[in-house]
Amino acid sequence: DLAMRAILNPGDEVIMPDPHYVAYDSCVILAGGTPIMVPTNQENNFEISAADIEARVTSKTKAILIGYPANPTGAVMPKNKLADIAEVARRHQLVVISDEIYAKLVYGVEHTCFATLPEMKEGTILLGGFSKAYAMTGWRVGYAAATKEVIAAMTRIHQYTMMCASTMGQVAAIEALKSGEDSVTEMVEDYNNRRLVIVKGLKDIGLTCFEPRGAFYAFPSIKGTGMNSEEFAERLLTEEKVAVVPGSAFGQCGEGYVRCCYATSLADIEEALSRMKRF
Repeated sequence: DLAMRAILNPGDEVIMPDPHYVAYDSCVILAGGTPIMVPTNQENNFEISAADIEARVTSKTKAILIGYPANPTGAVMPKNKLADIAEVARRHQLVVISDEIYAKLVYGVEHTCFATLPEMKEGTILLGGFSKAYAMTGWRVGYAAATKEVIAAMTRIHQYTMMCASTMGQVAAIEALKSGEDSVTEMVEDYNNRRLVIVKGLKDIGLTCFEPRGAFYAFPSIKGTGMNSEEFAERLLTEEKVAVVPGSAFGQCGEGYVRCCYATSLADIEEALSRMKRF
C-alpha cells in the first residue's frame, strides 16, 4: 500500500500476475492506479513471463508487481526468467515491486532476490517481513528496501497513516535475526514434509495439484467436481468442517482452484485430507 501510494499518479498502470495475493490489485486501485493482469496457469507453473509483461506495457505503465514465492500458488520463479523481466523493466524504465515475504520458505529450489539482478538495485522496491519465515504473523513487522527517494516518500505517508510496529515486535524481530536461523531451517524441513503429504494426498483423492516450491500453500484444481471454487469451499466447510480459500479470491485465473494451507500440524492435514476424500 505504501509503495503504491508513494510512486503512483492517477491512471498509472501496474502489471501483475493473475492469480495473485488478494491485496495487490486493491492497493493499486486505492492509490489511483489501474491493475493490469497477466494470466498464469498450472500449465506454465503459474509463472509470469517477460513476453507477456512486455505485451501489456503502455505509455501509462509505471510498475511491475510480482510476489515469488507466490501466495496462493506456491510458485517460485527461476533466476533466468526473473532476469528476463528485469530486462523488460530496464528497457521501459519501470519500477519493479517485489514482494518476497516467503523468500526463506523454498523447497528444492533457490530463491532469487530481484534486487540482486544486474542493474536492478535502484529499480526495485523490495518488500519483506518476519511474519512467515519467523512465524511472527501477529506481530506485524515488515520492511521495504528501495532508493532514498522512494523510502522518504513511503515514510512521509507512513507517519500520517499509522504509528509504528510495536516495541515487542521490534525486539522479537531483532532476536529472530540474531538467534532464529536454526529454527527457520527446522521449520522449513517440517513444512517440506507437510507439503509432500498434502500434495500427494490431494492427488490421491483425485484432484490435480501443481507442486508448490515455496510458501506454505497447495493450489489444487477442483474443475472436475462440477462446482466453482466458492461453492466448493462453502460446501466443504459446511459439510466437512474443512476450510479452504476459493481461488476466485485471488483473481479471475484462480477460478477452478482452491488454496489449501499446510502451515498446521501433520495430524490436522491428514484429517483434512480424509474429510475431503469423503466429501
